[in-house]
Amino acid sequence: MSRDQSDHEFLSALQRQSPATVQSMCDAIGVTATAVRQKLMRFQAEGFVSRKVSRQDRGRPCHTYHLTESGLKELGDDHAEIAAILWRQLMLIEDPEVRQTVLSGVQAALVERFGDFTYGTSLASRLQLLTSKMAEQGFDLEYEAGESPSDLLILREHNCPYHELAAEDASICDLEQSVFSELLGVPVELSSCRLDGHQCCEFQVG
Repeated sequence: MSRDQSDHEFLSALQRQSPATVQSMCDAIGVTATAVRQKLMRFQAEGFVSRKVSRQDRGRPCHTYHLTESGLKELGDDHAEIAAILWRQLMLIEDPEVRQTVLSGVQAALVERFGDFTYGTSLASRLQLLTSKMAEQGFDLEYEAGESPSDLLILREHNCPYHELAAEDASICDLEQSVFSELLGVPVELSSCRLDGHQCCEFQVG
């Protein structure tokens, strides 16, 4: 998930100061010790920052802080910008067969990223698995069953994983629809989209 600029600046300063102390962070970014501690506690809870105790000859032990592997990944997370650049270049491929081959490879990679959805389970179980996996990545999906067994299921997406791309090129929505369809093993159709002014994106499933 994207963070505000102040969070990014804090993590950047922490990485430059590493191993950092509360005082070194105060000096680096010009805020109070209380504000630094609040940020550090939050990032520790999120797994982005680790604290170590440094023993000293005199006085109280000194706490130092550094970024964890997750923190380093978060700091360098410019995936959205990179993805937008790559997508634009992909759409510039003039040969439709070559472009489709690359798109098929992207789709296969996205499907593989989610892992194996066992088709022996019920559709509702697969939908639950999909919503859970998307939630792990910070995206809010839910599904709704119809009033009768013959009714189509509705998959509702409240925050789009590709909103920046979709605003430029709605064909990314077709790719997402295809990925959902392959994962769930049934036809999936985008029935309403945020780009058209709807509150969320909805897919008819089945």
